[in-house]
Amino acid sequence: MSIISCEHVTKKFGDFTALKDVCLDIEPGKIFGFLGPNGAGKTTLIRIINRITLPTEGEVLFNGRPMKLSDIESIGYLPEERGLYKKLKVGEQAIYLAQLKGLSRAQAIKDLRFWFSKFDIQPWWNKKVEELSKGMAQKIQFIITVLHNPKLLILDEPFSGFDPINVNLIKNEIIRMKNEGCSIILSTHNMESVEEMCDDIALINKSKLVITGGVEEIRLAHGNNRVEVRYKADNPDSTTDKVDLQTFINNKDGLFTVVSTEREKNSWRSILEVEKGAPSKAIISELINNIDIISYQALMPKMSDIFIKLVGESGGATSQSFSDLKNNK
Repeated sequence: MSIISCEHVTKKFGDFTALKDVCLDIEPGKIFGFLGPNGAGKTTLIRIINRITLPTEGEVLFNGRPMKLSDIESIGYLPEERGLYKKLKVGEQAIYLAQLKGLSRAQAIKDLRFWFSKFDIQPWWNKKVEELSKGMAQKIQFIITVLHNPKLLILDEPFSGFDPINVNLIKNEIIRMKNEGCSIILSTHNMESVEEMCDDIALINKSKLVITGGVEEIRLAHGNNRVEVRYKADNPDSTTDKVDLQTFINNKDGLFTVVSTEREKNSWRSILEVEKGAPSKAIISELINNIDIISYQALMPKMSDIFIKLVGESGGATSQSFSDLKNNK
């Protein structure tokens, strides 16, 4: 059962349609990425899921039933727009916000001390928020967001303003929470993080759902049937002893054509265009009789390239699930 199901969700602000007939499912215990250009409708959908606003049409189900106000207690939400009271001291403000999430003052202090120590920010407990750097303030807001151990964590651009060390710190915490059963919605423009962390994604453009599905499935579906083969050189000191893969394969089963071959330090690297439906087992069987293979791998497109391609194609496109994509391929 999905932890969140959006069923034909539409949101209008007067004559402006921010979301149009969005349907998607977010599975429990996974990281689900929301992708899309600025103004596409991602934040509107997040606010509907978090019940900050309600849909004009359609509904959101939580664990298979219509969502209700009390379900917010199971959600942690870190919005892109940060909001701490600048004149208040960090510790007292964190305690106050933790109590709003249902923690007692004693439990809040205990848990916050643990997290401040974990993030190495204990010296800032009695500082005013206005004395904090942007990154430091974001650390505190992340702590407040996860302090009550939510079942669903919604993060809108959580890595904005962080240096690489702190990006990894937050990533590790997100992955830890996922491994402990938390479901996570991650809205980000960081495609590297999407590839590294997300199990599933939804791409929204101009208020419509363009595609949704597993990250690896989508990357595979948008691939161009190319593989990379690295193999040892017969003579490591030679620059001309490459095996003519094109000749010996094309004279046999016609499993692929060679797109390019280049010399590396002690090996060769060939890019192969694989015939549709050709099994990797058959290709590798042909190769190992002629070359000493170091590695063989499919060349998967990057999510950033898929993002640009689909956004460019989706000006007035209807929503498309991964199963639709496979059927139309």
